[in-house]
Amino acid sequence: MGVNNDRRLFDAHARSGTLREEAVFTVLLARPARDRVMSGGAQRHREPVDVHLVLRRDGSPGPEVLLSRRAGDVYASGLWHLPSGHLDGPHEDVVDALICEAQEETGIVIAPADVRFAVTVHHRSPGGGARTGVFFEVRTRQGTPAVREPAVCDAMEWFRLDALPDPMVAYCRAGLDTYRDGQAMTVHFQQPDDPIAYGPALDRRRPVPAAGTAGPDGRLREFTERAVERITG
Repeated sequence: MGVNNDRRLFDAHARSGTLREEAVFTVLLARPARDRVMSGGAQRHREPVDVHLVLRRDGSPGPEVLLSRRAGDVYASGLWHLPSGHLDGPHEDVVDALICEAQEETGIVIAPADVRFAVTVHHRSPGGGARTGVFFEVRTRQGTPAVREPAVCDAMEWFRLDALPDPMVAYCRAGLDTYRDGQAMTVHFQQPDDPIAYGPALDRRRPVPAAGTAGPDGRLREFTERAVERITG
C-alpha cells in the first residue's frame, strides 16, 4: 500500500473513531518497508521532526533561557538540553507539539499566539541518525516552570544565553548558538567519533544564510542587482 493509501486509511479510522490516531499511525509505521515506497520503487527517506522550546526571559545581565538536565535511562543523560520532544504523527503540528511538550515537561501553559519561530537545525548524530529540529521562542506563558518528569529530568534552571552550561547536548547547543547569532537555519552533521556533548573544538554548525543576507553586504548587493535589472531590462 502506498503513502496516499496509507493517508486515506488513517483518515478513515480517525473519522470512524475505531482507533485512536496514535494507534493508527503506529500501525502504518509498522508496515513492511516494501509497503512504504515511492511510485518508482525507491525507498522513501524519512526523518523525525523535533520541537524545542526556547523559553526566554530578559534579565539585567542579559537574556536567559530555560534548560533542563536529562536524567535516568535516556539519551544524553546528565547533559543540559532545552525542553523538547518530537511529533507523534501526522495528526499533530509543530506548534501543538511544542505546547504539549512544554506543559508535560515544565508545567507551563503557552498560547499558540505566543509561539514564535526561531531556528531550524538539520542534525545528524554521531550514530548516523538524522532529524530536523524546529526551535521556537516563547516569552509569554502562564505558570512557573518546574520539573514535572523527575524520572527523565533532575534539574531545571535559567542560564544566560551568552553563558550556557557544560555539559550540554551538541544538537541543542547548535540551535541556541544559531539563535543567538540571529540566524534562522543551520546544518549540524556530527561525525561518527564525535561526543554527544558540545565541545568548542568540534562545533559542526554550518549556518545557511537567509535569502538576501549572504554576507555583510547581501542586502545592498540584492538592491543593486535589482536596480541594474530594471535599468537594463
